[in-house]
Amino acid sequence: MPITQFLEKNAREQRDNTALVEINPQFEASSRLTWKDYSLMQPIPGEPFRREITWGAFDRAANRFANLLLTRGIKKGDHVAILLMNSIEWLPIYFGILKCGALAVPLNFRYTSEEIKYCLSKADCSALVFGPEFIGRIEEIVDRIPAVKQIFYVGEDCPTFADSYQTLITYCSSHKPDIEIDDSDDAAIYFSSGTTGFPKAIIHNHESLMHSCKCEQAHHGQTKDDVFLCIPPLYHTGAKMHWFGSLISGGKAVLLKGTKPEWIIKAASDEKCTIVWLLVPWAQDILDSIERGDIDLSEYQLSQWRLMHIGAQPVPPSLIKRWLTVFPNHEYDTNYGLSESIGPGCVHLGVENIHKVGAIGKAGYGWEIKIIDEDGNTVEKGDVGELAVKGPGVMTCYYKDEAATNEVLHGDWLYTGDMAMEDDDGFIWLVDRKKDVIISGGENLYPVQIENFIRKHDSVKDCAVIGIADARLGEIPLAVIETKEGFTLTEEEIVDFCMSLPKYKRPKKYIFEEIPRNPTGKIEKPKLREKYAGINLVAKQNEM
Repeated sequence: MPITQFLEKNAREQRDNTALVEINPQFEASSRLTWKDYSLMQPIPGEPFRREITWGAFDRAANRFANLLLTRGIKKGDHVAILLMNSIEWLPIYFGILKCGALAVPLNFRYTSEEIKYCLSKADCSALVFGPEFIGRIEEIVDRIPAVKQIFYVGEDCPTFADSYQTLITYCSSHKPDIEIDDSDDAAIYFSSGTTGFPKAIIHNHESLMHSCKCEQAHHGQTKDDVFLCIPPLYHTGAKMHWFGSLISGGKAVLLKGTKPEWIIKAASDEKCTIVWLLVPWAQDILDSIERGDIDLSEYQLSQWRLMHIGAQPVPPSLIKRWLTVFPNHEYDTNYGLSESIGPGCVHLGVENIHKVGAIGKAGYGWEIKIIDEDGNTVEKGDVGELAVKGPGVMTCYYKDEAATNEVLHGDWLYTGDMAMEDDDGFIWLVDRKKDVIISGGENLYPVQIENFIRKHDSVKDCAVIGIADARLGEIPLAVIETKEGFTLTEEEIVDFCMSLPKYKRPKKYIFEEIPRNPTGKIEKPKLREKYAGINLVAKQNEM
């Protein structure tokens, strides 16, 4: 069934229960707001900025926007882009698009004006919904996106080139539009993270979204009593598909607009959050803040917090060991997935497998996996190969890109481009991205393994290892290291530390600076490779 039916079920059965809460700790004029049928209650002085919406109001908001789109000529199969920061309006708008039979096209909030233009054109979008943070960027391209016939603005002081979302939906029916949708209908276009060039447009149908809901609940057992703290951007499959566990169970979710450690801990305490999904840098920052004494856990109510899970990138085992030392009662889990496989869950560790921290797990609910060589043959256990996945959440295709589709879809199997190995117990260990493997003197070096080793140093917060050109060996490893706040680390110290690595794995150069990561926490290695291409290694070659 279409994913919209879960929302309608919650609206019937839990009409007055809270569905979403938005918290913006940076909001200067402190206030508490409750959104019910588009009427904002008067601010209550002294409270942090907070808005909430019930399941009933959520569904009505989605219906109103669906009907607005239909009155503006948007029809089943059209594409509607969303360019919003996380907010209480984001998900009702997303579901409004689905309810009118159109495809939702979430856009990365970090896109430049030209990247926005590229994606609107690539996905053949006929409408755009955007927020105040993007007025300047849209203004730069509004005369160069003729295919986008409808532009809606979410916020105050609507620019002249757009129509006000808040004004228009008040005149639209709150009843469900009479549009027939089935599982095979296309539902959304998600763009790849773009860490390797221009992003690709990924099509998923309603069956794919539905399976993501079922997969998330099967893995984490959400009930209507769970409260999910959502921090990552909703445009990305990871955040939204983890929220799908709240959708299928009817539980509350909290959208936190900010990533400071004290904000995360306070939101978890104030909202009685039971499930928190973090990215690696945020978990590191929380632990560092606690260890420095910036956060005193005795000041917060966190006993209800049952699960911390991480995804979007390889998770250093040392980080989880640190976390469980501070939070010994937490269950821990990690999920692996790609936008092409509807976000997280096609490979799943499971809270019962804490002894396998570092592995990404086994096949997730409803999924099959295999590890293959360059000819597509399954490799032996313990051998490194490319991870392939198969299941109801695999994308339909890359939109209007048959060549790229054929590169990764082989029958029902999606070739992920990630290098992995299976251990004797059947657990999958992610080795590295296929494109990130460093071939040095004929040896394959997997940067993740070197990064995990370097992160064990007490002074290291983060690490990225890339390959750079070398006349003799082809490529050699360079390590970019970010130190913890208040800690120092010299090149001589880290060289000595890395003596425990096999000689061929030891980085030949060390750079100390902040690690660039995209909004979903992935290290932006193409930026590092571009920055350090041709770097002079003569001055400090480790003859080790």
